[in-house]
Amino acid sequence: MLTTLAVKNYRSLRDVVVPLGRLTAVTGPNGSGKSSLYRALRLLAESSRNGAVAALAREGGLPSTLWAGPETVGRTVRTGEHPVQGTRRRGPVSLQLGFASDDYGYCLDLGLPIAGPAPEGRGCSAFDLDPEIKRECTWGGPVARPAALLTDRRGGVVQVRDDNDVWQLSAQRLHPFDSMLSELSDPERAPEVLALRERIRSWRFYDHFRTDSGAPARTVQIGTRTPVLGHDGADLAAAWQTIVEIGDVETQQEVLELAFPGSSVEVITHDGLFSLLLRQPGMLRPLSVAELSDGTLRFLLLLTGLLSPRPPELMVVNEPESSLHPDLLPAMARLIVRTAGRTQIVVVSHSAPLLGALMTAAPEGGSTVTTIELTKELGQTTIVGQERLDRPPWTWPAR
Repeated sequence: MLTTLAVKNYRSLRDVVVPLGRLTAVTGPNGSGKSSLYRALRLLAESSRNGAVAALAREGGLPSTLWAGPETVGRTVRTGEHPVQGTRRRGPVSLQLGFASDDYGYCLDLGLPIAGPAPEGRGCSAFDLDPEIKRECTWGGPVARPAALLTDRRGGVVQVRDDNDVWQLSAQRLHPFDSMLSELSDPERAPEVLALRERIRSWRFYDHFRTDSGAPARTVQIGTRTPVLGHDGADLAAAWQTIVEIGDVETQQEVLELAFPGSSVEVITHDGLFSLLLRQPGMLRPLSVAELSDGTLRFLLLLTGLLSPRPPELMVVNEPESSLHPDLLPAMARLIVRTAGRTQIVVVSHSAPLLGALMTAAPEGGSTVTTIELTKELGQTTIVGQERLDRPPWTWPAR
């Protein structure tokens, strides 16, 4: 289980260290940084597939995603005695992402390439604005202490600490745009890198499913056993039936009854094609997915995704209350709490009714829910009530 998420200089997240629990609810008003925190987690996940640079490019590149405020914010600025002013940059451009658990930690430091002459005979590069990985580390335990480092990458050179506590150079030299997590493959000397890679690749993100008339989830699809719902929900019927046969069908039916009393879901198969029907009281025939309201379809998609028979290490759900009627929020909260019993889950939401329902549904009066409330001060995201000494222990390795 992740215990800490750390982000520095990414959008409004100038320097944020977030404690994580088994079930973490991230809340705050619009513009407080919730979406940036969600995107930071997605960037970490992309690093395991060597996609962090491309993901940043889709957001406008490193210059567009960096913290846009001053490098330092003095006391007089915080108290309002002086206005916010730009100053001459003293440190290098740096966007840092990292996380820690009880056994392993990882961090990534991205910066701009160093200007210099082009390689002989190759001309100027067209990718001078691509961010480069300046440093990348893994360590044992929750804090990145020098003695705890296991692998350490500076530029293209990777060092691995052996069983005798001696640093050895890896034979692999990495390109500045390649992540150590995706490229380093040495199960004998760096098994923790492979372990972290598989952990991060199992992370699952559920954002806004399409529910419009042309949404993939509204069409009949060829079905096979589907323990993991696809990102577009096209395999909804097959994934639902997979839960019925090998998953937590008790919770599936309990949450469905709580959301739509007296209703039932039926999966029809014909020549390998799967279709899902919803039967409701008072209706003379079942409704196909093409006929369902946007909110009903979205609820069924989230129900199927969260009850995956193959739970990931981490599941992140962004604004699950979107398009849902308030009457469905207690059922959604029950579903999220049940999911947290099988996997770590982070919920990003600005819905006070959903957060209240989570507290009601969670055991021990909601004390098992880690609530992170974000706010903005002078353009930067902070955690409400968190003082400097309240932050989880975290150290960024220097370049």
